[in-house]
Formats: sequence, structure tokens, C-alpha cells
Amino acid sequence: MMIPMVLALAMWTLSDGSEPAADARPRLETSAADLPGYRIGPEDVLQVSVWGNEAVSRTAPVRPDGRISLPLLNDVQAAGLTPMELRDELSRRLAEYIPHPEVAVSVTEVKSFKVSVIGAVVKPGRYELKSRATVIDVLAMAEGFTEFAARSRVVIMRSDGSRVERLPFDYDKVASGSSGQSNFYVRAGDIVLVP
Repeated sequence: MMIPMVLALAMWTLSDGSEPAADARPRLETSAADLPGYRIGPEDVLQVSVWGNEAVSRTAPVRPDGRISLPLLNDVQAAGLTPMELRDELSRRLAEYIPHPEVAVSVTEVKSFKVSVIGAVVKPGRYELKSRATVIDVLAMAEGFTEFAARSRVVIMRSDGSRVERLPFDYDKVASGSSGQSNFYVRAGDIVLVP
């Protein structure tokens, strides 16, 4: 009796750790453990420090093309990388000019985390976020719905570069606490559409 239970537990542990999905809907809930590291984006401001070499160290804004400019290296792709990945890339490239470079990269200003709220809200617009935010947080920034808003038919449009995914959001279900709808986190570039 105990062996099947141990076998089932071992199989679950060796899998990806998730329960089998009852349907094919995307998983929208996100815990802190699920979130990848912060990805640098256009308009962010970075502090690049090379220990013992002030001539190469500098504050570098990320251009719209996703690159930063540094002495010796010229243009370096930064957008899409975590600060640690960029540090490793800079260390690798600087090794041609400086023996054993010690590089630190820190994001001093987050300016790339923007979401848009359009449609039947009091203040539609593009909002710059400084930390993680849920759909309801973003709707609150837009000062809520107008009188005739279709609150149960909100759609979050999320682009991965090649296609746009439409994520339905039923505000009424979230507000009433009923199951079937979660207040999930928005991502940079999301568009919250309120019909």
C-alpha cells in the first residue's frame, strides 16, 4: 500500500512539479518564485562599474534599440538581459583589454516597465510601473471604470514579439471572490483594454 504512494510521489517530484492541467488555459497566477530575474529594457538607466578602472565605469542609459555605449566596447546589447547576464557579457568582452575585469551592473532607474490602459476607464494612458502590479492595481492607477464599462469583458493584450495573446479578465468575478478568475500580474508592454 505504501509503495504506490511513494512511487506516485517520486514521479511527481521528477516531473515539473505541477499538477496535470484539467484544461489548456494558460496559467496566469504568478508567485515570486515563478518570476524570472529582472530583464533590462529600453530607457532603463544602468550603472556599470569596473573595479580599478574609472575610465570604463559610467552611467549608461539603454537606448531604444536596446544597446548601451561603453568605452573600448562601443555598443553592447543590454535589453532582454538580466543585470548578471550583462555583467558576465561585459566581463567576457573587457577581458580582451583588461586582465581579470571585475564588473558590476546595477539598474539605477527602471523606466522600461510600462503598461497601457485604454477604453472605458477614467484616465486612459500609459503608466510607468516601479514594481510588480496586478491587473486591478493598473485599473486603480487609471482611476477605475467609467459608468458604462463592460467590467466582465476586460482583455489584457500581451505580445511576445511575434504574436499577441488575448487574456480575458473578469473584474466582477475577482471582486466577488468567486473562483475561475485570478488577479494576475501584468508584464511590461501589456495593454489593458476595457470595452
